[in-house]
Amino acid sequence: MEELTLITPTFLFSAISLLLLAYTNRFLSYAQLVRVLKDQYMKDHSALTKAQIMNLHKRLSLTRNMQMLGVGSLLLCVATMFLIYIGLQMVSIYVFAVALIMLIISLILSVLEIRISVRSLKIYLSDMEKMEIGA
Repeated sequence: MEELTLITPTFLFSAISLLLLAYTNRFLSYAQLVRVLKDQYMKDHSALTKAQIMNLHKRLSLTRNMQMLGVGSLLLCVATMFLIYIGLQMVSIYVFAVALIMLIISLILSVLEIRISVRSLKIYLSDMEKMEIGA
């Protein structure tokens, strides 16, 4: 096995940082949408609005887990660099492997969240199409 250098974990810094920014933006937009939908639900108690809020609840949970895994991955990349710096090469390899696994899981959760989002939008749009067909 080749030696892990300080450069290897630094490659992930920019990627993880951008990923965390995207996750945070997604989270903030969902949080705003939840507030709007909650106000709407308090006015009319619509079953569709309640279903959308429940769907957003799942998506927020996934996004939170994506963020936590991304931050954990970034922390372990920093720990890897420190371990390399102090000469603990073997330990750094295992810590970096865990960082990569956390990043992979975060990306998988992102794909799952996107699938839920697309399904939600399709349901919302199909409801509009039914209204247009009936008109």
